[in-house]
Amino acid sequence: MNYKLIADVSRSLLLARWKQTLVAAIGVTFSITMFISLLSFMSGLNDLLDGLIINRTPHIRLYNEIKPSAQQPVSLSDRFKDYYNFISTIRPKKERLEIYNNAAIMNFLKIDNRILGIAPKILTQVFYNVGAIDLTGVINGIDVEAENKLFLFQNYVTEGNYVDLKNIPNSIILGKGLSEKMLSNIGDVIQVTTSKGERMPLKVVGFFQSGLQDIDNTQSYASIATTQKLLSEPGSYITDIQVKLKDITLAPELALEYQDLFDLEAVDIQTANSQFETGSSVRTIISYSVGITLLIVAGFGIYNILNMMIYEKMDSIAILKATGFSGKDVNRIFITIALSIGIFGGILGLIFGFGLSALIDQIPFNTPSLPTIKTYPVNYNIVFYAIGAVFSIVTTYLAGYFPARKASKIDPVIIIRGK
Repeated sequence: MNYKLIADVSRSLLLARWKQTLVAAIGVTFSITMFISLLSFMSGLNDLLDGLIINRTPHIRLYNEIKPSAQQPVSLSDRFKDYYNFISTIRPKKERLEIYNNAAIMNFLKIDNRILGIAPKILTQVFYNVGAIDLTGVINGIDVEAENKLFLFQNYVTEGNYVDLKNIPNSIILGKGLSEKMLSNIGDVIQVTTSKGERMPLKVVGFFQSGLQDIDNTQSYASIATTQKLLSEPGSYITDIQVKLKDITLAPELALEYQDLFDLEAVDIQTANSQFETGSSVRTIISYSVGITLLIVAGFGIYNILNMMIYEKMDSIAILKATGFSGKDVNRIFITIALSIGIFGGILGLIFGFGLSALIDQIPFNTPSLPTIKTYPVNYNIVFYAIGAVFSIVTTYLAGYFPARKASKIDPVIIIRGK
């Protein structure tokens, strides 16, 4: 079998119908270009939306939840143990939100090789005093360095420096919406009152904007030491332990493990943000579906072009077979034609897809809710390009296989006699 001869014949047939060949190649190029740019853009959009909540959420949150006792006194009585007891207006157990023995728990978590890092936190309800008006809200007492390392806190601080929370005593970073309600500026001193009625002045050192209005209108950040001082609690007082894992898929399993081990409530990220994961999955499925549909449509275009080429080149195929080319050789010729179109169009499609993605990445995207985002998000994942390249070859091969198989079965005697 002479591969060079088969290649020469394939090239001659391609150039003989160069306009149809160009149309087929353009179809593959367009499909790959749109496939790459669509997936890159949608994946970038998913990363952006997930980052608003999921990347700011611990993979596992450990805390004490105030809830009624599972066993009521009447259920413990021997007299009523065989009865159905209906109890109404049950009060929660009298216990504190503090995580007891939190230092030992955090030391244990630090040596667990499945954990990327931990960040202690204090959540407390407060009133922001604005003249005669009290605004309800939440202060997050954080370990500034750990919060920034695990949750990229500095990316959400739009004015001021996040490190000032650690360096300046009695300081606070307000949500952007909250600061606008209070008409506060950096350097101002605001009054904050706890649920116990204790009031404390805090200096505003910055503003943050998460992109979620409900959070920006109510929440603020202070250091753990400042929050403990605000609540008149000792230095060991912690209400939450935030855990980031090396493998996020282990979160549900480890949450149950830690809940039993530490006798604490444990919420994993999949449970806390299931709606966001569902949205991301749906958008990804839609993107792949549209992209693959484009490739399949391009494959049908190549199939039709090769089919027409076979009918128009019946006499050429007959002559080839009459001069010694076998059915397998004819099959290889038309598959070579199809693969040539697929490879050439696929390479151009990958180049143009990258170019279009880069162009989208430069388009300004300015919105008050996302001040840190300046252009449309694009994800340049090499996997998208690999999938595009593989699909361009596979679809064009299948598009050429069936016409090639038909051409290999042509009887040259019938064709020549008919001529």
